[in-house]
Amino acid sequence: MTDQPAPAAAAFVEVDGRRVAHVTHPGAAPHLVFLPGFRSDMEGSKALAVEAHARARGRGVTRLDYSGHGRSSGRFEEGTIGAWVDDAVAVLDRATRGPVVLVGSSMGGWIMLLVARARPERVAGCVGIAAAPDFTEDLIWARATPEQRAELIDRGVHYEPSDDDEEPTPITLRLVEEGRAHLVLRERLALTCPFHLLHGQRDPDVPWRTALTLAAHVDSEDVTVELIKDGEHRLSRERDVARLLAAVDRVAAGVGP
Repeated sequence: MTDQPAPAAAAFVEVDGRRVAHVTHPGAAPHLVFLPGFRSDMEGSKALAVEAHARARGRGVTRLDYSGHGRSSGRFEEGTIGAWVDDAVAVLDRATRGPVVLVGSSMGGWIMLLVARARPERVAGCVGIAAAPDFTEDLIWARATPEQRAELIDRGVHYEPSDDDEEPTPITLRLVEEGRAHLVLRERLALTCPFHLLHGQRDPDVPWRTALTLAAHVDSEDVTVELIKDGEHRLSRERDVARLLAAVDRVAAGVGP
């Protein structure tokens, strides 16, 4: 059996008492920042592929774990969209310099938009992978059965079976209610940086038309939507990752130092 390489040493930033882990490699601008999805972490295959690709080109790159994820402190059940945005902004502020290109996967695509809105002077481009803005409202609450809603209201948590984990995923009422303060698809998004949005048309979790809705909501005139007809939610096949890296190169190439 081949031994797996040990994870790279992480640094930490403090955010409201939370220790947020990140791995940062300095290099040329624009600096890439990978934002993982819901209950995912910075050791995922796409995060590592973006890191390796950036380093091979001498480009700066950061990947991070939100609080309650991976090597960061905190309990997943206590997390909210607002807290995870604060985590990402803190890492961007303290671990990177100059223009950045954000790469957001699934929920990370929502975090990406909120970080870009919070730091428009820093964010020079965005690449979304099955981006899931507003998913707490449009995909969790809107799809919940009356029984699931009652459980959320009465108990504060609903445990959703997971195809990727033996343990069910805890969905909290706090996550849903706090998420309503961060919805981005209800009005125009005053973001003018370039966007490249990849989405699989066989995605069972986030409808591919979400990418078109997002493209219509941002003020940017430089928006590419790339639909992958046989692609599912993860977009982690070798050919999908190749598309991702090409999109990152395209967006980064248009950014000056």
